[in-house]
Amino acid sequence: MSAYTRRDFVKASAAVTAAAAMAPLAAGRGFFAHGSDTIRIGVIGCGGRGTGAAFNAIEAAPNTTIVAIADVMPDRVESCRSELARLGDRVQVSDDRCFTGFDAYERLIRDGGVDCVILATPPHFRPAHLAAAVVAGKHVFMEKPVAVDPPGVRSVLASAMLAQRKGLSIVAGTQRRHEACYLQAMERINAGALGRIVHASCYWNQGGLWVHDRKPEWTDMEWQLRNWLYFTWLSGDHIVEQHVHNLDVVNWAIGETPARCTALGGRQARTDPKYGHIYDHFAVEYEYPSGATVLSMCRQIDGTPPRVEERIFGTEGKAVTRPGFAVIEGANAWRFRGENPGPYVQEHVDLIASIVNGAGRNEARTVAESTLTAIMGRMAAYTGQEVTWEQAMNSKLDLTPPSYEFGPLPTPEVAIPGRTPLV
Repeated sequence: MSAYTRRDFVKASAAVTAAAAMAPLAAGRGFFAHGSDTIRIGVIGCGGRGTGAAFNAIEAAPNTTIVAIADVMPDRVESCRSELARLGDRVQVSDDRCFTGFDAYERLIRDGGVDCVILATPPHFRPAHLAAAVVAGKHVFMEKPVAVDPPGVRSVLASAMLAQRKGLSIVAGTQRRHEACYLQAMERINAGALGRIVHASCYWNQGGLWVHDRKPEWTDMEWQLRNWLYFTWLSGDHIVEQHVHNLDVVNWAIGETPARCTALGGRQARTDPKYGHIYDHFAVEYEYPSGATVLSMCRQIDGTPPRVEERIFGTEGKAVTRPGFAVIEGANAWRFRGENPGPYVQEHVDLIASIVNGAGRNEARTVAESTLTAIMGRMAAYTGQEVTWEQAMNSKLDLTPPSYEFGPLPTPEVAIPGRTPLV
């Protein structure tokens, strides 16, 4: 596996800007390129989420087929291929369409014969993978979050504009935007059921997650890739990787992005070096241009009670939402009671419908803004400083490692508020 440098990733983002000036407008149903109605899908990132998303895409429509898979790790490719074999002839992944290495995504996009790609690697790689897919004219399903730092967010926003010009569809893994209870609640909230939104609170509090003990043969890079949750350059920390769901909902309800935030957080329970250097709890106060405030709280600590939900407060009522549940109290009281199809499949149903209809559904901008909302909260907690939207959007904080190769890669120090600089 050859070394893949920071310059290679910069080239991918630069290609988006260059291609945008020359991109032709969309010309109908691009997925017919292979002479059939079948949508040929490639999976980039063969862990549990990528494999799961492939199953969801097959369940979503009868005209989808998995034809190529890619991952940095060869064993991940093999395990994914073995799992997908359960789908029978809906999976047609030949040996020459199994790609490994840091450049596997490029080879899948170029040589995999795909119309649509699933992007499910650790979030750090999302901006470059999205850029390559959009430049190549591929439709995209991409997991959240879509970046771990501001340069990554800016790259995704550039790709969003290019995809819109090309008429490509991009659906993100913020599945609440595809869940019936959320959609119906937000339709009412955005129509004024709560009056003027004045405050919201959102939570993702839970116990710990998986960790893989280091093996002697693993280099620093391999150990970090296999435990990507615990390294900010790969996951963005859990406020970005996981809590982005809740922050996306409050941005959706309020109808804007925050103007500034202050935060605190720390690493109190998960202190063993095997947990990398991320925090295990955050609390953030966001202020919005409209005057609304949001209390954001997330925690990953064993032995603590779970809480995953959003509460939206307006001048005429309150809404509470969580997966499978939505209620509005007050002058326009309402409770969700309808069918609630599984959102992990529904997001692929919506993507495929957009491809077939040539509608060009594009969720890249909203998920990029929600990702930056989470990033600015992390920046405020790590540094102890107030962070504005403009500071976060224009920040030069770049978490890219010096090179992409299996070798030494020191674990960064744990951020200390008041000492860690705001970049």
